[in-house]
Amino acid sequence: MSLIRQLWLVVLISTLLAFAGSLFIGVWSAREYLAQQLERKNADNASSLALAMTQQEKDPVNIELQVAALFDTGYYQEISVTDPLGKPIVQRLQDRSETDVPGWFVNLLPIPSRPGLAQVSDGWKQYATVKVVSHTHFAYAALWGQLEQLLLWFALGGGAVGMIGMLGLRSIARSLGDVVGQAEAIGNRRFVSIAEPRTPELRALTRAMNAMVERVRLMFAEATGRLEDLQRRLNYDPLTGLQNREHFMVNLREQLSGNESAQQGALALLRLTDLDEINARLGRSATDALLRDVGNLFRELAGKSEGGLAGRVKAGEFALLLPGAASAADVARQLADSVDKELAVRWVALPELYHLGALQYERGDRISGVLSELDAVLAVAAESGSNSWHAVDSGSLNKIIPGEQWKTLLTQAVDGGKLSLVFYPVVRDGGASVHQEGMIRLQADVGVPPMKAADFMPIAAHLNLTAPIDMAVVRLAIGHLEHISEDIAVNLSSSTLGNWSFHHDLCRQLQASPELCRRLWFEVPEYGAFKHFDAFRELCHSLKELGCRIGIESFGQRLAESDKLTELGLDYVKLHPGLVQGLAGSPGNREFLQRFCGVAHNLGIIVIATGVRSADDLAQLKALGVDGATGPGVARTSD
Repeated sequence: MSLIRQLWLVVLISTLLAFAGSLFIGVWSAREYLAQQLERKNADNASSLALAMTQQEKDPVNIELQVAALFDTGYYQEISVTDPLGKPIVQRLQDRSETDVPGWFVNLLPIPSRPGLAQVSDGWKQYATVKVVSHTHFAYAALWGQLEQLLLWFALGGGAVGMIGMLGLRSIARSLGDVVGQAEAIGNRRFVSIAEPRTPELRALTRAMNAMVERVRLMFAEATGRLEDLQRRLNYDPLTGLQNREHFMVNLREQLSGNESAQQGALALLRLTDLDEINARLGRSATDALLRDVGNLFRELAGKSEGGLAGRVKAGEFALLLPGAASAADVARQLADSVDKELAVRWVALPELYHLGALQYERGDRISGVLSELDAVLAVAAESGSNSWHAVDSGSLNKIIPGEQWKTLLTQAVDGGKLSLVFYPVVRDGGASVHQEGMIRLQADVGVPPMKAADFMPIAAHLNLTAPIDMAVVRLAIGHLEHISEDIAVNLSSSTLGNWSFHHDLCRQLQASPELCRRLWFEVPEYGAFKHFDAFRELCHSLKELGCRIGIESFGQRLAESDKLTELGLDYVKLHPGLVQGLAGSPGNREFLQRFCGVAHNLGIIVIATGVRSADDLAQLKALGVDGATGPGVARTSD
């Protein structure tokens, strides 16, 4: 029996005992009082009647008339006058009683009516004895009425006590519920603090648990802070905070060769005009300030696009990578406008500040060819004069499907069953399966290779169609779970996270298949998880209550915000491919991954590497503490 039920039982039993005891005492006291009043009444009436007879002639007729006058009032059970020898002179009896009092009540609480006796004198001699016994049905009626009033008042009092008790127990239950919820949250790797209740015992317990949660948060924050410092030393330029050349090139190579990378994107390169001359003219500290300003601008522009990356690839060259961008010219124009508005006006002493080039790349392009073409584009911009830009667009995907047809195509894909899933295995050490990662495909037309998610999901986000597509993916995954024994992981789009209607529809869909929820894994991009953090946190709580697992993919680019993860109860993270590539030649990245795995494991979070390209990489990752891996180096299966 729960503690609250036990408390309720104690309150109920205490209330009933108090009620029964008070009722018994009240009714018994009233009964005794009525019995005493009957006795006094009998004695008084007997004395009055005897006195009246004493003062009159002792005529039997006259005596009978006096007795009849008193008896006929209806309040008496017996009035008799007997001579000194006990022989009745006059006797009146009344056995019937007309009352609404239940018989069980009369039998349960008998009220004695003790007779009143008085002597009738004739001179100095005793003439007769008068006996008066009042009827008890009036007393029973009064006692029954008293009982009804007591029952009413006690019912009202009991109800009031019950309400007060209910409010008190509800307060205690709420406090207990908060403590239990906090304990369950800790068990689910969600470290949340709660308000301290008023109850001293619960307050002490809550204070201790809050202190423990705060210590865990501080430990995690300190650990992630050290990891962030290490990552910045290894992969980021110390002056601008942008990715250094090596790390940026690793990410660019992944975008060009990754299986699930965007079909196309834009790569822009800004070159400061003669950095040596700028340094000589402005001095080192002013030049550093200029470089930091450029870095801040590139970081801001990269942060506005999902998957956007910015890097300092040379001393005076800054690169911006925007996967999925439809037009390099638009990117170059936006970047040039931002430089003119935010930098050129601040550095008026440098009229010849920059040249800017941008090009459209496609998945599968060779990195050497892309960089060579970008140098040529930048040379054209330099020939155009100071502070100029040049861009080259290709956009093969847009040539295949005109922009006005996208909405129709995506809508028909959801309604017409043109969406499917292709599965990539995520394996543990020894080859055991973690889950099958389901990647969406869109069959645009018969005879045309299906499009990958990166080919159409950015456009779906622009058209606000990611929610129905993600829901269709969940339905496909549930359908596959009914026929396979392995778990399945599916991706949710960043733009879908902010859709509260989707949250409700998703939970309702999953509630229809509760037995499959424990085999369904959900993951969202790191960009979307932190952009829509409140919505993501609520989604985590809802999905975990249903038994699903939740994780973050492409993790590792925003470690500065990782302290928020203690509120989510994540089951796993999938590392960004840029953290996995080139481990053999990067002891610093190996140290980073080893430390990160230790921090994640302390919170019970599974770490999965993505973009693994060889068995050697897989073995090395396992040695660093990574729990699972997926990528070209792991065999692929599909439906």
